[in-house]
Amino acid sequence: MDLTEYVKRVSLDDFGKPFHHHAVWNSRLTTTGGRFFPNDGHLDFSSKIYQEHGPALFRKIVRHELCHYHLFFEKRGYRHRDKDFKDLLRKVDGIRYVPRKIKAVKYHYICQACGFLYPRHRRIKTSRYRCSKCQGNLTLKNHS
Repeated sequence: MDLTEYVKRVSLDDFGKPFHHHAVWNSRLTTTGGRFFPNDGHLDFSSKIYQEHGPALFRKIVRHELCHYHLFFEKRGYRHRDKDFKDLLRKVDGIRYVPRKIKAVKYHYICQACGFLYPRHRRIKTSRYRCSKCQGNLTLKNHS
């Protein structure tokens, strides 16, 4: 099914209101599930979020963006901080934030003196940094 047709169906089923614009996939969106553009009324959705989290969560993201859409055209509070937006989002069971993807820890540094473990996402210069507990030297334990 076409994305615009899917959004139109969700709009009618969950809001009882028609969606008159178009929706497009945007593969550049990585941390956000979708975007609403008030200038022309179209919606962007992340294809990556859909692939990672599936259709159930994606429907909640569509509801979120449709809350912005319908409230904007009704000239009510459509921003995240507005009470109208928060109330409508709760009513239609939309999602406020996309779940964050947890990064895998790549580097484990260990203190040679006390054995304290420092998990890190990025490499560090062991000649520059010391253990925060005992000021001992750090060494790279393993590398994933």
